Amino acid sequence: MPPQNTGVAAPEDLRDRKLDSSKSDAKKDVKGDSEEWNYWDHLYPVNIFWFILLHVGAAYGLKLAITDAKFVTTLYAILVYKFSLFGITAGVHRLWSHRAYKARFPLRVFLAMCNSLSYQNSVYEWARDHRVHHKYTETNADPVNSKRGFFFSHVGWLLCKKHPDVQRIGGKVDMSDILADPVVFYQRKYYIPSVISLCFVMPTVVPWYFWGETLWNAYFVAVVLRYCLALNATWLVNSAAHMFGDRPYDKNIAPAENRIVSALTLGEGFHNFHHTFPWEYSTSEWGWKINLTTIALDFFEKVGLIYDVKRVTPEMIKARMARTGRHGHEVVEEHEYMWIDKK
Repeated sequence: MPPQNTGVAAPEDLRDRKLDSSKSDAKKDVKGDSEEWNYWDHLYPVNIFWFILLHVGAAYGLKLAITDAKFVTTLYAILVYKFSLFGITAGVHRLWSHRAYKARFPLRVFLAMCNSLSYQNSVYEWARDHRVHHKYTETNADPVNSKRGFFFSHVGWLLCKKHPDVQRIGGKVDMSDILADPVVFYQRKYYIPSVISLCFVMPTVVPWYFWGETLWNAYFVAVVLRYCLALNATWLVNSAAHMFGDRPYDKNIAPAENRIVSALTLGEGFHNFHHTFPWEYSTSEWGWKINLTTIALDFFEKVGLIYDVKRVTPEMIKARMARTGRHGHEVVEEHEYMWIDKK
């Protein structure tokens, strides 16, 4: 099996101290909240129209799923939902944005396809915005700044022009490692054709061809409804998981532990942990608990499709919590896994 990065902590948890210092220095580049910038003056009417239309179509798709579509079509829509989110969670988030592990070429191709299936921007754009989000969390440079309210961090940020700080700093983010990956390069180059074929055409044709579903039902259930639900689930990480939940690892930041969001997003809701240890592959100290993405990644590690997996040790968690955490939280010392030997 390829070598693993076990993430052994340096004395006094120097890795986290360096990260905190980097974030502090980065936020000096951001201007304070400026009264002259009003998002209401920079709305995108076309985006507003299309998102309203999408949600109306999803409501109609839900009606069809309940009253008219074949049951297998609904099950298929749920499956496509999970694969599309996997392209976000395991792919563009944990692999490309945070480099939490390395993946073999076939798996990277699969994850890029799942990312196109999700239609939430190309790997390059998603990773760029997410790196800015982590480095400048809760500032004007944060694309999904939760200080501007639940609606803005959930979907409002897509309905208006980006704040000048987001545009200015986003253009300075080092993305050389992302562009060096040929999978990312070609996914970005052929993003629109890949989205049309994987996000829209394939989920419509499969139910029609294999079990005789109508194209109408297949489109509104497996495409429109599924796509709308996947978008909102992902958005909840930016909104609900930055507002509601416990903060055991760093009580000074907004991101929180939200199990409902984790259940909806294959494991992305343990957000206080993730923003405290953003490079950790599981985004949680709880192993497989409400974390389907981690289950899959552990299997891929077992069969050799991923390697150099970055993990946080209990000692690192304790050291960080001694500085910023909430007293009374018991750190998990060891997990039992079905097919991975963690010793």
